[in-house]
Amino acid sequence: MRVKRGHNRVARRKKILKLAKGYYLTKHNAYRMAKLQVERSLQFAYRDRRQRKRSMRSLWIVRINAAARQFEISYSQLIAGLKAAGCELDRKALADMAVRDLEGFGELAKAAKKSLGEKPAA
Repeated sequence: MRVKRGHNRVARRKKILKLAKGYYLTKHNAYRMAKLQVERSLQFAYRDRRQRKRSMRSLWIVRINAAARQFEISYSQLIAGLKAAGCELDRKALADMAVRDLEGFGELAKAAKKSLGEKPAA
C-alpha cells in the first residue's frame, strides 16, 4: 500500500510558510525558498540570542566606564575597588545606576577609591 501524506504534508508546509510571514518576494509564499530562508533565519536567531548577551555586557561596561571617569577613576580601578569593598552589585545594576542615579554611583566610586587606598575626590 502506498503512503499518502495528505494532511501531514500540508501541515508541514503551512508551518514553514507561517514562519516566513513578512519575508520579501517569493521567500514568503514559495515553499522551497521559504524553507531555505526560515532555516537561515532560525540559525541567526539562535546565534544572536547569545550575541545579545555579549553586546549588552559590553554596553554596560562602556556606561560604567563613562560614569566612573566623571569621578576620576577608571573602570578597572572601580571594579577592583568595589570587589575589595565587598560590593555585590553586578555590571547590569552598576550601568543602570550610572544612567539613572549618578549621585549614588558617585558614592560607590568614593567607596571604591577608599578601599583602594586613594583619597576620594571632593
